[in-house]
Amino acid sequence: MPRLLGVEIPAKKKVAYSLRYIYGIGPQRADQVVVEAGLDANMRAQDLTEEQLNKILHVITEHKWVVEGDLRRELAGNLKRLQAINCYRGTRHRKGLPVRGQRTSTNARTRKGPRRTVGVTKAAE
Repeated sequence: MPRLLGVEIPAKKKVAYSLRYIYGIGPQRADQVVVEAGLDANMRAQDLTEEQLNKILHVITEHKWVVEGDLRRELAGNLKRLQAINCYRGTRHRKGLPVRGQRTSTNARTRKGPRRTVGVTKAAE
């Protein structure tokens, strides 16, 4: 398996699809990297040479794209900042509730987690 930016990319897939496993590189950027690195679009990741891997890295650094750990750190820092200044979005993140105005009375199960029944329970005899 080829390794790029500390990530094992799948060897059996085409290069453009394999590059998407790097956090911060999506479909458009992956296609752009393949074109700018001068790679064959149908080439598999396992067939990449060391020189071609270096070309891919060069394209990513040339564009100054923030990827992997730096991007994760940046996003986590943004959430911490929102929570620290006690803004509305920060308090919603802290409570684990939807941030962007969605209803919470019936939906929002993704953010709130599974239902927890509150109320009368049968006493054990």
